[in-house]
Amino acid sequence: MKNDKRAHFMIAVVCFLLGMLLVAQFRGVQTDKNVTSIQRAQELSAQLKTVTEERDMYKKELIELRNRITEYENAASETSSFTEAMKKELEKVRMHAGLIAGTGKGVVITLDDSNLPRQPGEDPNLFLIHDEDLLKVINELFAAGAEAVSVNGQRIVTNSEIRCVGPTIIINSVKLAPPFVINAVGDPEILETALKMRGGVIESLQVFGIQVSIKKQDKIEIPAYTGPIQFKYFKPVKAGES
Repeated sequence: MKNDKRAHFMIAVVCFLLGMLLVAQFRGVQTDKNVTSIQRAQELSAQLKTVTEERDMYKKELIELRNRITEYENAASETSSFTEAMKKELEKVRMHAGLIAGTGKGVVITLDDSNLPRQPGEDPNLFLIHDEDLLKVINELFAAGAEAVSVNGQRIVTNSEIRCVGPTIIINSVKLAPPFVINAVGDPEILETALKMRGGVIESLQVFGIQVSIKKQDKIEIPAYTGPIQFKYFKPVKAGES
């Protein structure tokens, strides 16, 4: 009898322990499920935000395209109106490419070599205008909002090269010599301020006596780019192509 009681007692203890282990395991599974559910919800929320932003972006582009199509359809009702709309679009593209001469208010910058007397041992190149000097001035003008720039009658476009060749500077394959007259169309006040700011490009040139003149004008003539435009390797990507 004592052995049977002891056996029953041992079985009860084992069952109790097994029960406790099962409860602990069940609670652990529930906790893991809760953590997994929260992480999944966060992932889905982030994905939903991304999809919503993309949807809004595509919706905006679709509206713009529909408006343009409507504009062309309205213009197409009359052949003359349609032709005029296409001409305006083509003229805008040609303006951005620098293929059209134009005019507007802006600034005229004249740069000339320094006339300061050279000291023995000084590098004479420090007192001359180089291609990098012109590039710095032109970049500053474009950064300040210049809409069109020319140097000694050469229009600056995306494929214009500015480089030193001996005592001259070549722009658009044309040799130029100082003084360099830079015409820039844009807000005269902003352009002048950008050039004259402390520590800017003009101040660095004047350290070596480079002669600089900046004049604001209400009417500046900018010529069109007349050099060759060739695309041998670059090709446009059509819609749907990767």
